[in-house]
Amino acid sequence: MKKLLLSVAGAAALLATPAAAADMGARIVTKAPVIAPAPSPWDIAFGGGIMSDYNFRGISQSAHGVAGTAYIEPRINVNDWLQLYAGIAGTSVKLPTDPSAEVDFYAGVRPTFGPIAFDLGFIYYWYPKETQFCGNALCPGSNSNPPFPNGNTTLKNTDFWEIYGKAAYTFNDFVTVGANVYYSPSWLNTGADGTYLSGTAKFTAPGTLFPSGIGAYLSGEFGYYWLGTSDYVQGVYYNNANNGGVKFPDYAYWNVGVGLTYKAFTLDLRYHDTDLSKAKCNVLTADPKARITNGVPVNNTTTFAASNWCGEAFIAKLSFDTTLAALK
Repeated sequence: MKKLLLSVAGAAALLATPAAAADMGARIVTKAPVIAPAPSPWDIAFGGGIMSDYNFRGISQSAHGVAGTAYIEPRINVNDWLQLYAGIAGTSVKLPTDPSAEVDFYAGVRPTFGPIAFDLGFIYYWYPKETQFCGNALCPGSNSNPPFPNGNTTLKNTDFWEIYGKAAYTFNDFVTVGANVYYSPSWLNTGADGTYLSGTAKFTAPGTLFPSGIGAYLSGEFGYYWLGTSDYVQGVYYNNANNGGVKFPDYAYWNVGVGLTYKAFTLDLRYHDTDLSKAKCNVLTADPKARITNGVPVNNTTTFAASNWCGEAFIAKLSFDTTLAALK
């Protein structure tokens, strides 16, 4: 009987344990909260592309031939409204001085205030391994090659730099307008100052118009280039103290195009044109294959060739642009 009573008492105690535990409250085991590391303010943008023609402000830089380009741009986001950046870009070219490429070094700041984004910076255009073509006795140096068959001659060095300012206003997800200004004290190292001012507009299609992941846009630009008086004209080097150089022609430039985007890829189809005549184009370019003509007055000089590097051009470009942050 005693053993039976002890067994019953033990069973009762076991059955009572859960109730007692419940009365005391469940014991909660917790871990230290996981805190995600703050995102790095550093990032690197990079990309490249191939195009049917390299057009720079209305003038072909590849003799209307195919060109390739690539760039890398380290960035740091100082805070939520200010970004600093520096980069290098390379593009294949076919220019009168026969450089191996165009290499651009640039740096600047990008402040953003609500819908308004600014971009202020400096860019240096380097054309490595240039060759001078000049048969005129006034050309300095004795190592220059003979002039081109059409009489056009070149400088030894066309490297130059610009400062620039850009502003863009985003109305909504579909409409952005902008303005840009570039200034160089010596455009293409000619001694002529150059100021380029343009306005831009971009209209992005709603994503619902296209299959998932594919975007589209329509964009355009209209600009005007004011060019000063040079120390040099294609064919003759001038001493400014004696005759003041040659006044390069100012000109208008415009483009309009459409694009398709998919992830980091963009296919852009664009029409470019200027109001430059072929004679004025020759004065600005020293095109080696410009057609020989009778003399045509251009401001305070006369040219004897006509270039098609500044005329209308339809250009297709396939490009890839991304950042390291986007790949994570």
